[in-house]
Amino acid sequence: MTDRYGPDVLAAGSARAHRRPTSVPTPAERGLVVEEVTTGWVGAVVRVEKSGGEHVVVLEDRRGRTRTFRLGPGFWVDGRPVELVAPRAAAPTGPRRTASGSVAAPDQRARVAVGSRIWVEGKHDAELVEKVWGDDLRAEGVVVELLDGVDHLVDALRGFRPEPSRRVGVLVDHLVPGSKEQRIAEEALRAAPAGTVLVLGHPYVDVWQAVRPERVGLRTWPTIERGTEWKRGILRELGWPADDQADVARAWQRILRSVRSYTDLEPSLLGRVEELIDFVTAP
Repeated sequence: MTDRYGPDVLAAGSARAHRRPTSVPTPAERGLVVEEVTTGWVGAVVRVEKSGGEHVVVLEDRRGRTRTFRLGPGFWVDGRPVELVAPRAAAPTGPRRTASGSVAAPDQRARVAVGSRIWVEGKHDAELVEKVWGDDLRAEGVVVELLDGVDHLVDALRGFRPEPSRRVGVLVDHLVPGSKEQRIAEEALRAAPAGTVLVLGHPYVDVWQAVRPERVGLRTWPTIERGTEWKRGILRELGWPADDQADVARAWQRILRSVRSYTDLEPSLLGRVEELIDFVTAP
């Protein structure tokens, strides 16, 4: 007999029966935004690592806070359940390249430090140069040193006593015409033997601006009013904690993590650093 009322839509096996969505295996690629369903934590994937013999994923929320979760099911992406799995390492298709885009020599080891140096103004400058050009500098044996500001550059050069085999390349923030930094750079060049010192710089107030703004979710770096501490002003514009120096330090580490290679930096910094490396490594 034909069922005059049609099949039961809730009966087991019915094509129209409610089915629970199936978690789709999804690689935990850096930058993927996920929600952990048990806690409701929403964050972008920072990294996948091993802990206690199992893989875990580190998620960073919009305020820069991080939490660690075990890989597997229990996550949502774009409203759909997923099972996070460790991303596969891409098979090399050509010569390995450093973060600066240079071809890395096989089994390359750091050389003994040469006499020449690259000087930068502060810790953040040094960490950014290391992240992008560190492999290249170690291969050349060039050490990057901190100046802790450019005001005492002339005295530092007199103490170093540069010569043709001991050159100094200096990277300066906010090196623009008419600035204090430009006057100091000109005085430094007069105080050293010709051809032994090269002072170059970028136009930014701080090296943070040399990172492309889209890496931290901005279209452009905001303009901060005069009289406001620049970094604190930037953090407030971003909606990040800005109460003390610890907040500034955490923010910089977050910005630095967003830099993957030279493609995440502005050309106005790239060209200057490359020129300094060429200067201190020239025969």
